[in-house]
Amino acid sequence: MSEMNEKPGFMRRLKYFFLRLDSWIDSTIWHSFRNLGETWENLSIFFHKFRVTGFKKALVEVVDEAANVGTAGFVLLLALALPSFEMTEGNWRAQDEFSVTFLDRYGNEIGNRGNIREESLPVDQLPEHLIQTVLATEDRRFYQHFGIDFIGLARAMAENARANSVVQGGSTLTQQLAKLIFLSSERTLERKIREAFLALWLEANLSKNEILQLYLDRAYMGGGTFGASAAAQFYFGKDITDVTLAESAMLAGLFKAPAKYAPHVNLPAARARANEVLTNLVQGGMMTEGQVVGARRSPATVVDRGDVESPDFFLDWAFDEVKRLSVNFDETAVVVRTTIDLGLQSAAELAVEQGLREFGRRYRVGQGAAVVLEHGGAVRAMVGGQDYGRSQFNRATSALRQPGSSFKPYVYALAMETGFTPQSRISDGPITWRGWSPRNYGRSYSGRMDLTRALVKSVNTIPVRLARDHLGTDKIAEKARAMGIQSTVRAEKTMPLGTSEVTVLDQATGYAVFPAGGKHSNRHGIVQVMNYSGDVLYDHAKDSPEPKQVLTEEAAAAMNEIMVQIPEWGTGRRAKLEGIKTAGKTGTTQSYRDGWFVGYTGNFTTAVWFGNDDFTTTARMTGGSLPAMTFKKVMEYAHQGIELRAIPGIEDALPEETFGPLIAEAEGGISQVSLPSRTRLLNRQATQALRELAKVLETSRDNLAKLETNPAVTNITQ
Repeated sequence: MSEMNEKPGFMRRLKYFFLRLDSWIDSTIWHSFRNLGETWENLSIFFHKFRVTGFKKALVEVVDEAANVGTAGFVLLLALALPSFEMTEGNWRAQDEFSVTFLDRYGNEIGNRGNIREESLPVDQLPEHLIQTVLATEDRRFYQHFGIDFIGLARAMAENARANSVVQGGSTLTQQLAKLIFLSSERTLERKIREAFLALWLEANLSKNEILQLYLDRAYMGGGTFGASAAAQFYFGKDITDVTLAESAMLAGLFKAPAKYAPHVNLPAARARANEVLTNLVQGGMMTEGQVVGARRSPATVVDRGDVESPDFFLDWAFDEVKRLSVNFDETAVVVRTTIDLGLQSAAELAVEQGLREFGRRYRVGQGAAVVLEHGGAVRAMVGGQDYGRSQFNRATSALRQPGSSFKPYVYALAMETGFTPQSRISDGPITWRGWSPRNYGRSYSGRMDLTRALVKSVNTIPVRLARDHLGTDKIAEKARAMGIQSTVRAEKTMPLGTSEVTVLDQATGYAVFPAGGKHSNRHGIVQVMNYSGDVLYDHAKDSPEPKQVLTEEAAAAMNEIMVQIPEWGTGRRAKLEGIKTAGKTGTTQSYRDGWFVGYTGNFTTAVWFGNDDFTTTARMTGGSLPAMTFKKVMEYAHQGIELRAIPGIEDALPEETFGPLIAEAEGGISQVSLPSRTRLLNRQATQALRELAKVLETSRDNLAKLETNPAVTNITQ
């Protein structure tokens, strides 16, 4: 009975608990909303005091919108800054660790890179007048700004507007240093944005004197020299601490255009530029006219260096290659024997320069680049632009440009490897692929045609049809990469017509597979790396991997069969070499922005590009015009006095005379002024004898090395 009496009491208490809980929840919610309403009413009454109307309201709206835009802009700037700041990770002073002396293929010294400049001196140990001339010319407000000088930028814009041309630059010295250390000289908006962020980073992490010292140590000063100390030795034969005011003014004048104002090349122009620097000193309030009058009356004289030329674009690339190969050795001061042939290099530079001088205005084209590979992958010449002193940006290795129709051979190469032949017939008719309808150059169609005619006449619809119906863009991209394209190849529908950007060096590397019988070209610019004691640290012949077969011999032969006809009756007739079988392909991109000719013989592969740095269109320049003519001019020189090799798979590839012509014939080409002749010094028998002697000497050297390491060895080749 007692248990039954206790149960109702428990239930009653539980019931009262939930009633109280429900009441508490209801009252809490009611009071919360009431308090919230009172708070909102109080806030409304408070902010009502700030309510504005009329003109004030419009002003507030503008400020609000500006705040919104500013916040969005800040987020955007942060997104743009992150990639820039990533460049500062690691040891960004790494290039100072290497001291490299470069030799050409014959062992002649051709230049240097890295810390071989001269010993770096702190700013406070340099002559005061040198610092004054540099700052008066490059950045007068260097010690006042924080990396970006808005006052100087406004002044430069005003001066440029007044002169109706670019007479002053707005970049600070810190921005120029950021470009030297982290960026290229490519003229793009992205580069300028990164340059600004990196300038701010440098200002935040380095002192002003450290920034100035780095700039004076790393700037290119012409004549293959880097840094003011090396330039003082090269031009005046003295230490940087001993230069006079006149010499300092001449050095300071080099920063703007080293090649144009290099005194060993154009002394009058260098002295005129130095006089402008002295005027800058006076206008900047750093010196009086009386203090500079002596330097005006007695301008600097320079040491006679003769005609000194350095393949600077190639050396910059080769220096990067040395750093890449440094994993194979511990030395940081090395001598590097390269593959460069200075005779062929000069011929390539002259051909590009002549083309721009004679046809630049007609075609509205301002830049060109070229790369020459010998059979086996050795880089014999590299032209990265018209003027290294004006722009050190290497358009042969760093500029990504659309290859246009010069990409089509990669599509056809894969087709040959998957069962097609040069005689296979494909329909040349209208085609649509996921909403894209490519058209031929002449806006006409020819029905079914064989692949030979399709590539020779550069028909657009057929490579697209091959990619869509038979090959697939992924496999084409994979084949292009296997053949040597190191740039990112995007597997998109337009890729068969060359919309995925590549470099000139990439194109030369890829095409060199065809005359190599389908083997990877194994491009290289370095033959040996040695220390200063003569010990070989790296030898390309021994340490590089064997070239892989990246295209079947049958497919390579089929491609050669097609490609040799393009200079005969196709789009590349101006590239044909007299008496030498020539193969190649033209390339012209949308709106005529880029013109290409990439071709080869059994001996050399050469890629030529012309266009504009700012991506503006040319005056209907095609790959079969200026690029093809330049290709012919370079290759005619390259084949003078050498033994010709046959292109694999081509019958009657060699003329009766197995040596190339001794004198190039300029027939309707770029200029009737021929390139310097490359005299044949040895006949074929003498050349072969020297090669056999070289093999014997190499074997003897290896045998001696074995004896030195292990005297017990007796089974060596005699």
